[in-house]
Amino acid sequence: MLLKLFVFGGYVAAFTVPGWCCRAKEYPTRDGQCCPKCHEGTVVQRDCTPQLGTRCSPCENGTFMNQPNGLKKCFPCTTCVSAHGLFTQQKCAATTDTVCDVLSGYYCKSVVDDRGCSMAEKHTPCAPGQMIKEPGKTNESLTVKSDKWWIFRGC
Repeated sequence: MLLKLFVFGGYVAAFTVPGWCCRAKEYPTRDGQCCPKCHEGTVVQRDCTPQLGTRCSPCENGTFMNQPNGLKKCFPCTTCVSAHGLFTQQKCAATTDTVCDVLSGYYCKSVVDDRGCSMAEKHTPCAPGQMIKEPGKTNESLTVKSDKWWIFRGC
C-alpha cells in the first residue's frame, strides 16, 4: 500500500493508492489491501481479511479462468459457430477456453493466439472453365487456374 500526503491550505490529507505495492501473486482490494490471487480455474468469492485468506470459487460450466487472478467472474467460453465456418476442436474447461477450427470448404480469416480460428470464410467456388490449381489451406483460400492458359486468378 502506498501512502500519499498532500498539503492544502495548511491541512494535510492522506490517502492510500491500492495496488501499488502488491506483489505479483497478490491483487489490490477496493480498500487498499493486498490479497492472495486465486488459482487458474477459480475466481474471488470473498476478499481476504487480516484474519482470513482470499476465498475462491471454481468457474461454473460455460466459463473459464486461464490465469491467477483477483477477479470476481470467470470469462465466458467461446462458441464455435458453424454458420461462420467453425467447429469445436477442443471444449472449454475451467482453465482453458474453447479452441475452434475450420470446417471443410472454409479457410481461417482471423487466427486467435492458441485458441485457433475466430472467423472463417467459405472458399470461392471456381467458375465454369476453371479448375483448382492449389487447394485451400486452413488460413488461405484456394487458387484456381483456367483451362485457357491466358486466364489466371485467385478465388
